Formats: sequence, structure tokens, C-alpha cells
Amino acid sequence: MLTGQESLLRLIGKRRRSLPNRHNLLSTPTPNSLNLDVNDSGNLISPTGDNSRSPTYPGNSDDLSVSRKNKKKRRLTQTTLLQWSGSKQSQHSPLIHPQKQQQQSILEFDDDSSSEEISKTVALDEANGDEAIQTFIVGRKFSDVQDLEAGEKICLLRHPENIKDPNAIKVLSSDSGLSEILGYLPKDVSQCLSPLIDQYDLKFEGTINSVPKNSSEAVSVKVVCRKMTSDGWKESESAGGDFKLMWEKVLQVVEHQMLFPPKTTRYQLNFNVLVQEVLRSCSHLFTADEKAFLESFTSLSEDSQRLFIRLYTRKGPWFRLSNISYPEVSDSLQALKDLTVKGFMTSVENANDLNYQTMKEIIELLNVTELRDILSVNKVFSRGSRKRDLINSLCSYYNDGTRINVGTMILERTGLCAKISSTSESLIWRVERLFFLNGEQDLSSFVLLDLGIIKYPIYKCIDSEQIFSDRTKLLAYEEAIEVAQLMDESLDCEDSGTVLKCIMIAETRISSSSSSESALFNCFTAPWVYSKMVLLGVSFLENQKRHVENKPSPLLYNQAVYLLRRLLSCFSCDGRRGYWTVRLSTDLEHMGRPNESLSVAEQGLLDPWVRAGSRIALQRRILRLAKPPRRWKTPTFPNLVDNKIPEVTIQGRSLNCEVGMKNRFYGEDGEQCGVEQLALQYYNGEGGGWQGMHTESSIWLTIFGLLMWDILFSDVPGVFQTRFQTAPLDLETESFYQTRKETIEAQLEKVASGMAEEILIISYETHRGTACRGVAWERFSLEELRAAVACVGGKCVASLCRYLAQDYRSWCSGMPDLLLWRFKENGYEGEAKLVEVKSEKDRLSEQQRAWLLLLMDSGFNVEICKVRPACV
Repeated sequence: MLTGQESLLRLIGKRRRSLPNRHNLLSTPTPNSLNLDVNDSGNLISPTGDNSRSPTYPGNSDDLSVSRKNKKKRRLTQTTLLQWSGSKQSQHSPLIHPQKQQQQSILEFDDDSSSEEISKTVALDEANGDEAIQTFIVGRKFSDVQDLEAGEKICLLRHPENIKDPNAIKVLSSDSGLSEILGYLPKDVSQCLSPLIDQYDLKFEGTINSVPKNSSEAVSVKVVCRKMTSDGWKESESAGGDFKLMWEKVLQVVEHQMLFPPKTTRYQLNFNVLVQEVLRSCSHLFTADEKAFLESFTSLSEDSQRLFIRLYTRKGPWFRLSNISYPEVSDSLQALKDLTVKGFMTSVENANDLNYQTMKEIIELLNVTELRDILSVNKVFSRGSRKRDLINSLCSYYNDGTRINVGTMILERTGLCAKISSTSESLIWRVERLFFLNGEQDLSSFVLLDLGIIKYPIYKCIDSEQIFSDRTKLLAYEEAIEVAQLMDESLDCEDSGTVLKCIMIAETRISSSSSSESALFNCFTAPWVYSKMVLLGVSFLENQKRHVENKPSPLLYNQAVYLLRRLLSCFSCDGRRGYWTVRLSTDLEHMGRPNESLSVAEQGLLDPWVRAGSRIALQRRILRLAKPPRRWKTPTFPNLVDNKIPEVTIQGRSLNCEVGMKNRFYGEDGEQCGVEQLALQYYNGEGGGWQGMHTESSIWLTIFGLLMWDILFSDVPGVFQTRFQTAPLDLETESFYQTRKETIEAQLEKVASGMAEEILIISYETHRGTACRGVAWERFSLEELRAAVACVGGKCVASLCRYLAQDYRSWCSGMPDLLLWRFKENGYEGEAKLVEVKSEKDRLSEQQRAWLLLLMDSGFNVEICKVRPACV
């Protein structure tokens, strides 16, 4: 995989079914600043055929041009969980209004229940001084009475002995002398109402509003607290703020239930919550027509809503109606027709509606037998028996003369086909993006939360400036992600021409990056997205080769150097500048321009944004290049000269020594193991009786997250925008430390003074299992974390946490492989050692070297363990 490609994949997330701007992006002329083109063989060439041309910038006199050698990459996929019908609800469910901390749960209803259509308005009315609430009777399968009548009297009774729900509230028939159970109140209503009944001895009675046709469906009712007419209600109000808050929560739940009655399926509820929340908080980013279209979704029938959501979460793009079957959708055909009329879906059942592109997509729905049948009827020969071969043969045969005939045969076998319309796909994609603020989360995140598979931290979403202040910026950001997906798809199918087109588009659009956007929201700007594509373009160009007379020519660095200079000139305050500078200096040296390479490295050390491993890399480059006559005085870097990292060498019986493969050894017990396990065995035995584990950065990020938990999720405006975050948005920026400096230093002072273990224990037990960036709950036990903190010591732990707080982006990777510890005889005092393990042909990365030097300066005991194969 090319450098920067995995990062781009995370940014894109789940690929969109269609890119609305694809045609314009590919057809609009783009300045060819790279002076490159692609020939018929897919190789990069100069458009004029003159390979001496190159991008113009000061000091550039070389040009190297090569063709493409692209490696296949693995796909990052995300499986949705909407097929789950479970209704388990986490105690930290997402909010209906993420900006309002007091609303803490998405409501839960019975999926198998339904009710007649009711008015979707706030169901509160005042009559004779009584405050009535509208709700439902659910769980009718537990009822003693099947036939009900409108106007029938009811009353409520607590049922704390209920095994499934101790908050349960039964609905009884008053006319039967309270001897007949009609059902229960919805779970979310009873959860809020039962504490009021228990604590304030409130009595509720009411009437049935209407009776549904099906006796098992939910029944609409109105209930009233008669105590309101007496002094008892006033006594309850005077009891304090708790009563008022509890009653307000009941009213909020009931209001929301009117919008989403009990017949609403869980995923249907989540989808509607997502759309409505975005329309409420980001209405300025949608046109009037777009808002009207999205708002019309709730007017669709229940079947239509459920069918659309089910199909939207599937891959598609086309679906056979004959293969669409969901137990909660009673009439798929009618639902599909309604969705088509409203513009949410597109369907095809007539060959006259087929064009070539649609045919290519629908033909994928056919199985091998159906494909062979159509080919045999038309007497078409296929060069192969695989499905892909059959499809290619049928596509080749599909032309103007046979189009209607073949199209009819295809649709005869598929039946009615449908897909999500481009309008609804684009708008729902935008809604998801605005709600989650990334491409990796989607509707399945709700399901994971509801099932208790993931639990998010508790924090307040405090309003600040909008991430997208206007629609223009949002559309530019969306188009940048489209170009990124187009580039990703082109790399997949080895389409060098389109890849090059995307690189040129990105290069021409990063110049607008010198905007006034706050650092907190930089990653939500179009130039930031294009910068990722330009860096991937650097890797793409560096990996190209052109064969002349069957001999590989030098790598194509000239255009890569041009792109790196563009990045450095356009992004003056960016944590990635260190990596870009190292790449630029390296490429210049490969081009035979050591003077420029040295100059770039020296200038890089003056850049305050060049840090960690990148800084060490530039220092080492300068030491190697700064020799007479380039530089008569050899520079000195105390951290590289004075701090020699201790080393130890051990031997192991090697299992394989092949270049490019991870080394395997026989351990002391005769079992196969890696170099890290072999080193652990050595340190546990003759190496000093150390206990330890292979942790790399993971344990330290876990310790940082636990010790700094309250600071990470403290009340800072703007850093929490949704209820699905595992870290504040500014964690990897300069502002994280600067905004919280006082509280961070106060916490680190406690850690340094010996309270680290106590803070760790409390945080671990309080937040165990809650998702937090960097915290690996499943990997480390509390005992292991305590041992690490106790043996390393408070001052060292505080120092390490300070570096992570000040620059999380630079220091969150590259830490030593092993953490070792041992306790003294008294069992209370201990010591620790951090070890980087390297095999014979492996060497330290600059980031690893930077960490080792930093840890030494902070008082850690560090060591490099080199493993060599034993001589046979």
C-alpha cells in the first residue's frame, strides 16, 4: 500500500454508490503542472514526448520519468448491523439533541407493535387544571382483554416485581374493578414515570382514545394525575427541584413518543433521529428543496421508511424486488412504489428504460445459470466460464441492434429492479457525514450502542462556532472527498490516467488553504483533504518505473519534489510538515542534488512544526551530508552525540532468515516465537528476572487516557460536536494543551507526587469498557497497569503524559516494544525498563530513536535488544 493511502481510506470511509460530480471532475480541463500524461500502455509520459520538461520552481534542473508499478491494496470494509433486531439499550444512548446534555437517551419501543396514525404534535393538554399526557398501551399479548372500546376508563399500577423491567407500569381496566390487565406503558415512559409514582405517591387514571383494528397493536390513551386538583400536587412541587426535573423528563419522553410511536422499529427511529437532528442544527447547509425532501421522509408509510433504510445500508446499487424480504415490511412492492413516487428510489421494469450503464449494473444481479441462458439463446460465445467472463461477453454483445432484445431477457429474469436515487443517496450521505463528522461511522453505530457492544463517554456538547459556516465550504469539502474516492477507485483498478488527473486537481486546489479557519476544524476543509491526496500522489510518483530497452530507469522524483514543495508552501502551520520535509530532502538526494537536500534539512530544523522522529531524521541527514566542501564545520546535536542508547545482544535459533519476512525463532521451550517473545524469555531468565509484555505504544496511550480522563472529557466549547466521539476534536492539535494547561499541570503534579496508581484505579473502575481514544481495555488488566505505573514511577509517568498532552499527534506512536518490571523483596518498590527489540537485519526508525532519546532525558531506563541467529 502506498504511503498515505490508508489515511485516505479512513477519510473516505464507506464508498458512495455514485459520485454526482464524477463527469465534471474528469471532463473539466485541469492545468497540467506536472507535465505528465499517460500513453496507451498506461505509462506516464511527457505530453509533448519531451522527457526533459519538468515543473518549474527555483533550483529544479533534473527530470526523471518512469512508468507505474502499483501494488494492490487491501480494502477497509465496514459491516452494518441493521439486521440485528435486539433492543438492548445502553445507559449512555445518544441524545435526540446532542447539544443539550439533559436529554440522555434514545427512546425504546416494541418493534412488533403498531398503532393508528396519530397527530405528531406535543401531546400535552390542560383540562380543569389537570395536566394530561398522551401515551400508549403496549405489550397487548399480556392482556386479559382482547376487545377494547374508545372512552373506556383505565388506571396505572406500578409492577416492581416484573422480572424484565423493575420500572414496569401496568395498565388496568377501571370498569373491571382493576382486575383485568390491558397491557403496559412503553418502557421509556415507565422508566421516567415510575420514580415519580414511587417517591411522590402519584396516582394516574385516564381513558382510551381510540382502538386499533388489530387487537395486538398499541392503543392510544390519555392519562391524568388527579392529585393535581388537591394540595398534594403543590406539596410535591414544593419538595424541591428534583420533582420538577423528573416531571420535565416525562414530558420530554412523551413529546418524543408522539413523533415516533411504538410501531417504529429501532433502526427506523435512529434514522429519523439522525435526519432531524442534522436538519435542526445544520439547516443553513441545505436548500429549501433539500430540507423539504428530507422532511418528507416521515410522511412516508412505515413500510416505505423501513424498506428504504434497509436498502440504503446494503451494498447495491441495484436490488431485485424478488430478493427483498423483511419481516417488518408487510408489502415491499407498494413500499417501493411509494418511494419511487417520492423520489427516494429509482426502479426499472421495462427494457426501454435501460441504458448501457444501467444494464452493466443490473447484469451483476444475474447468476451464472441466468447469464449462460441468455448467451445461449443469443448464440453468443464466452471466453471463459466464470461469472465475470460471462458478464463481459454479454456486455460486448449488448449494442444498438440487440439492446431491446437483450434488455428484455435480462429483466425477464431479474424482475422489477430498484436502487436508491442519486438525490436521496447524496443527501443522506451528507446527513451522516454532518452527524458523525467522519466517514467511518454510520447507522450501525446506533446499533452497536443499543446492543451495548460499545459505550461512549459522558460529556457535554457546548455550542461554539459552526464547523461549516456556510454551504459553499461544505460543498467544497464534499467535492474534495469525491475526488479522493475517485483517486482511490482508480488506484484499485490501476487507472494511471485518472490517478494523475486527481493529483493535478488536488495540486491546483491546495493553494486556497491559507484560510482563517480555526486549527480545530482544519480537517473539515477541502484543502486539508486535497493535501492528503497530494501526499499520496507523491508516493504514487515515487513508485513509478519506466522501462527503456528492458532496463529500469531511475525513480521519478522530480514531480514528487514539486508536490512536496507545494505542500510546504501552502500549509505553514501543520504537524505534517516534518514528514514532508524529510521526504523532500530524501528525494532531492536521490536526484543527485545533495546541496539542496542539505539546505532543506537545515531549514527544516528551524521550523517549529518539525518534531519527534522527523527532527531526528533531519539531524542525522545533516550529520551525513554536512561534510567538506559542502560544510567545513561539522554540526553537533547533543541529543545524538551525548545520549548513547544502551544495547544488549542475544542469540536465538532462527527458523527463517528470508529477506522481507518477519523473523521467527525457537524459544527456550522449543516453541516457535517472534523476536519480542524471545527477548521476553531472555529478560525473564538470565537477563535479570524481569516480568514484562510486548506493548509498544498501546499501554502508554491507555495509561494516558485513564489518568487524563476527566481532562479529556471536560467542558470545553466546540470540541464535542456529536454523542459518538471517543476523544475531543482538538486532541491532536496545539490547542488541547494550551486550552487546558492549568488543569493538565495540576493533574500531572498529582501523578508526579505519587498519586498515579490511585487515580488509575479509580478511573479504571469508573469507566471500564467505555470507548476512549487509545485506551485498550481488552489488552491490559488493572494489575498490569498498576504494576507499570508503580514501577516506572510518578515523575516519569507525568513526564510522558505531558509530552502526549502537548503533542499527541507526534508522540502517539513509535514507543519501545517491551515494558519490563520487577519488584524488590518488600513487594512495594519496583523498577521498570523499556526495551526496543530489533532482529539482525532490522534497524531503528527515526521515530523510535526519538522516543528512546526522549525517554532517557525523562529518566526512564531504556535499552535496545538486538537478536542474532545462533551460529550453527
